[in-house]
Amino acid sequence: MKIVKADLPSELETLEIHTFADEHIGDKFCDMKDIQRRIDYVKNTPNAYCVLNGDLLNNATRGSVSDIFSDTLTPMQQVDRGMELFAPIKDKVLAVTSGNHELRTYKNEGIDLSYIMAREMRIEDKFGSEGVLLYVRFGLLNHRRSAGRKIQYKVYMTHGSGGGRRVGAKANRLEEMANKVDADLYIHSHTHTPLVFPDRFFRTYEASFGGEWVERYFVNVGAALDYGGYGERAEYRPASKQKPVIFLDGHKKGIRVEI
Repeated sequence: MKIVKADLPSELETLEIHTFADEHIGDKFCDMKDIQRRIDYVKNTPNAYCVLNGDLLNNATRGSVSDIFSDTLTPMQQVDRGMELFAPIKDKVLAVTSGNHELRTYKNEGIDLSYIMAREMRIEDKFGSEGVLLYVRFGLLNHRRSAGRKIQYKVYMTHGSGGGRRVGAKANRLEEMANKVDADLYIHSHTHTPLVFPDRFFRTYEASFGGEWVERYFVNVGAALDYGGYGERAEYRPASKQKPVIFLDGHKKGIRVEI
């Protein structure tokens, strides 16, 4: 499992994590204005960072379900456009994964387009094709026994696969992430449906022979696509384009998510 560590400033009182996934750059129904708006927000907001969780590119290929004749950009142009968009915030990218659309090229030619983008932006150390376990440290704990130490969150993210047509099936795929790794926050994409829910979990600590109850959050990311094309032809329900924004407290363990 790819592990990425992000050691951020202690001056941060709240960390915003913005989710970029299922943008489908190059699809004629892609909402490029909304992508640019969210990138500009991350760029201009000091405590805003982001994750790139796959399917940034549409990457229609011969034999795929996407329509190669309706994409507004060729796959190579999509790579260039993606790097042009995200390069201004590359220092605020916490982690990167691949999506099934980028992996179409890997399956055919052995080339991972997400890795190419990460390498060209010099953030390949934050890249994990299948998923990333991200440790984020920032702020300062206000607990007297831990005063002066940064707070740490564990985030597990993967693009995902499957999910079915119904919201319940998509929620099940999201919840199943907890079967793989213990984390504070789980980020999933692929199913194009914004979802957020918490659960409660007793975390054990072997070193101290103890444990505590913790709140874990599960977040699924929406897509930046207007309705039409393959989605309409396959009779999928129109999905919200809302992108969850995650807020992490820098003084005590606390997670809040807004859609």
